[in-house]
Amino acid sequence: MQLTTYLQDGVDIITVDANRIDAAVAIQFKDRMREVLGTDKPRYVLDLQQVEFIDSSGLGAIVAGMKLLSKGGKLELAGLRPAVDKVFRMTRMDSIFAIHQSVEDAASI
Repeated sequence: MQLTTYLQDGVDIITVDANRIDAAVAIQFKDRMREVLGTDKPRYVLDLQQVEFIDSSGLGAIVAGMKLLSKGGKLELAGLRPAVDKVFRMTRMDSIFAIHQSVEDAASI
């Protein structure tokens, strides 16, 4: 599982460079998120623009990533495709995560 990180407008952006986050890659995803979220920064945006499919394992891996943050830290989501957005809304995870249309929208806040 490849994740790319960069700074945009003072916000740490984590881009998922894969089209699926499912059971086959969930453990790798969690391991990479643990590496990336190892710093005590207050806010991260997870760019899911390339992700076309997510299952319950992938959703759980993202939640696990959120739990790695220090107290007061935020993990926000951006660029959700319709199928991925639907999973977050059906599971009511849209009430847990701030969801932005794009990385640019998230970074401008």
